[in-house]
Amino acid sequence: MRLEKYIFSLVVVAVAGLAGCSSSRSHLAFVSLPEADSRGAFGIGVFRIDNGSGKFTFSVASPFLTGNSPGPIAVLPSNQFLYVANRTDNTISSFKIDSQIGSLTEVTPRKATGLSPNSMVMDSGGKYLFTANQVSSDISVFSIDSSTGALTEASGSPFPTARNPVSIAVNPAGTFVYVVNSDLELVFGYAVGAAGALQPVPGTQFTVGAGAFGIQVDPSGKFLYVANSTDNTVSIFTIASSGALTPVIGSPFNTGTSPIAIAVSGQYLYIANHGSNNITAYSIDADTGVPTALTGSPFSANTMPVSLVPDPNGTVLYELGQDSPTISTLKITSSTGVLTSGTVNATAPSTPVAIFVTK
Repeated sequence: MRLEKYIFSLVVVAVAGLAGCSSSRSHLAFVSLPEADSRGAFGIGVFRIDNGSGKFTFSVASPFLTGNSPGPIAVLPSNQFLYVANRTDNTISSFKIDSQIGSLTEVTPRKATGLSPNSMVMDSGGKYLFTANQVSSDISVFSIDSSTGALTEASGSPFPTARNPVSIAVNPAGTFVYVVNSDLELVFGYAVGAAGALQPVPGTQFTVGAGAFGIQVDPSGKFLYVANSTDNTVSIFTIASSGALTPVIGSPFNTGTSPIAIAVSGQYLYIANHGSNNITAYSIDADTGVPTALTGSPFSANTMPVSLVPDPNGTVLYELGQDSPTISTLKITSSTGVLTSGTVNATAPSTPVAIFVTK
């Protein structure tokens, strides 16, 4: 099972509104397509999603060319610029988003990262962009010009971390980043300085389960989740004002087989289990962080799910499967968090490995 191929999609790709980028009757989804389709085209594909029916329409102008092996995607809160990490080229491609139709125009030159940027995140304010570079075992940090979208690497970047960082997460305020290293059973925390410099938080290293793979901070910035793919558990921590982590009572909690991807939608936590082809779902106590399994959990998923992304309106969960061109939809029942199979899916020209969905 080549889980390494999908590391970049395990921190659930950020979801943001795309103000003015699509009509009120639809919104957009951007997908990374690292493998060439029948025309030999690869890069970033663009779908328009109808707000009423949920139907996907693929843009005939896409995919838009990137560097080699495009992976994780991030979009500025202003929704004027998109970024994708090119995992083989060790670069980030930047694109200006057309405000009317969602087409992309690359802004060159591409920015260099460390070796193999398999995971990338942006804080909710769009101040910094972070990549975890798996082969060079470091973290690249870039400040973002909100008007031009230009990336400027922070002084001292890339910053060293423990070997083989597989996934990275950032709290919404952009003050702390966390990295998991699956072969060490540890998560490492870093405080983000005023100029983007990283410093270890008190305690620095926090124990998780075996095969720690996916990591995510909830939208409130209060809790951190780590999917432990070998232990078949999820570790849940509270985040202190210092950035230090404290396990919630009872952590880690059982999931399905080989959990590797995490999604948070409102008070609900969803874990994609790569080995058991299902999704474990919990409601999270807003005060304690303790999870309660939802009625009917685990829910059926496609074969070998590798990524989960909630729609910004909280009504749909999008799922990507290993080696599958399909983007599957699961409906989220707002009152209970229960998942039901959607009736509208999409087929990309080749296998998508990351997805970013707009409002």
